[in-house]
Amino acid sequence: MTGTRVGAAPPAVPAVRVPRRRGTELALLVVAVLLCVYGYCAVGLARNGTVPPGAAGYGAGLGVLALLAHLAVRLRAPYADPLLLPIAVLLNGLGLVLIYRLDLQTPHDEAAPAQLVWSTVGVALFIAAVLALRDHRVLQRYAYVSVVTALLLMIVPIFFPAVNGARIWIRLGGLSIQPGEFAKVLLAVFFASHLAANRNALALTGRTLWRFRRLQLPTGRVLGPIVTIWLLSVGVLVLERDLGTSLLFFGLFVILLYVATGRIGWIAVGLLLAALGAFAVGSLEPHVHSRVQDWLHPFASIDAGEGPNQLAQSLFAFAAGGMLGTGLGLGHSILIGFAAKSDFILATAGEELGLAGLCAIFLLYALLVERGFRAGLVVRDPFGRLLAIGLASIIALQVFVIAGGVMGLIPLTGMAMPFLAQGGSSVVTNWIIVALLIRLSDSARAQPVGEAAP
Repeated sequence: MTGTRVGAAPPAVPAVRVPRRRGTELALLVVAVLLCVYGYCAVGLARNGTVPPGAAGYGAGLGVLALLAHLAVRLRAPYADPLLLPIAVLLNGLGLVLIYRLDLQTPHDEAAPAQLVWSTVGVALFIAAVLALRDHRVLQRYAYVSVVTALLLMIVPIFFPAVNGARIWIRLGGLSIQPGEFAKVLLAVFFASHLAANRNALALTGRTLWRFRRLQLPTGRVLGPIVTIWLLSVGVLVLERDLGTSLLFFGLFVILLYVATGRIGWIAVGLLLAALGAFAVGSLEPHVHSRVQDWLHPFASIDAGEGPNQLAQSLFAFAAGGMLGTGLGLGHSILIGFAAKSDFILATAGEELGLAGLCAIFLLYALLVERGFRAGLVVRDPFGRLLAIGLASIIALQVFVIAGGVMGLIPLTGMAMPFLAQGGSSVVTNWIIVALLIRLSDSARAQPVGEAAP
């Protein structure tokens, strides 16, 4: 009688590689470029009754940038997520369309040509990052260089004149740069590196707070450096009156701390500290206090006979859009004033594309963030996981803070909507974030399914 071998190892499952799907990416890029060209032509037809003379050049320029970016991804990151680049191209192209639409009513202040130049710079840096950065783990070596550079970038604007109440700009002649936009990526690298190196100590060591057994404070040696850096960065930003970026850094810090430790108590502590800080700054700082008052009473200026303020005009624009919008080029969001192309560009999208178009834009952002989170869940090393989640969280927090402000859900913060709004520093930084997410997603999907982790 033949016996059965007990404890025999199961047959090995052959490793299967994830499909590259670069053809899918190219097809989606073609659709994204065509949609942007259609929007550009629709604006010209609505405003002037003719197709804009620069439509072919705009489509060709955007198409060439998208193709070059695609070739870089195909060459150096063949397993990257196929949705990241098309979403970025579509959002950037839509932003150019909306800025061009607003330029037609402000001939003395045209921003679309400059935004196209900054978009080109952003795509160029995207290509450089994808080609040069072979392994995202290299960034972990430069954690402290990143944080020192980030702090310097945030300190420099203090010595320049305030613009619209905030000291966040460096203006040299006709060139203006917002260094805090670049600092957020550098701080994400530092937070991810430090938390990855100390995740076990953060989660398993320290003192338990009295009566709060589920909340365990790590030792000062582990948590001290990162809290110190966070306090310094927030302190500098408070001096600059840039509370939007302060809120972004605080949210990034709490999210990564929660992901690194798995302790939900940090979310509760973060929300409590954010509420206390917002109350204190909103009560004591005049510039922020005025924004809180505008948020609480958006129609007070109308009642006082002074006309609608920016927030009231934004709410009117959203209301006028209805379900399907007035159509590109047929709205009146230019009445919002000087911030229509930056802080309040979402109001233009809401008025002219309606609730349907606005939901589509939010879905694009949600999909971009979800793909970043997915890369973080799949990538094998702790640093890559935290970095991917941190970069995706930056985009998510920006969209929440900006959309909440222009819709009257939270006080205005003065930040730029990713890819959509006028702002060279913002669009360049967002392209760098997408490049890093593509590198991370390529690392996550390149290893064959079924292969053991290193």
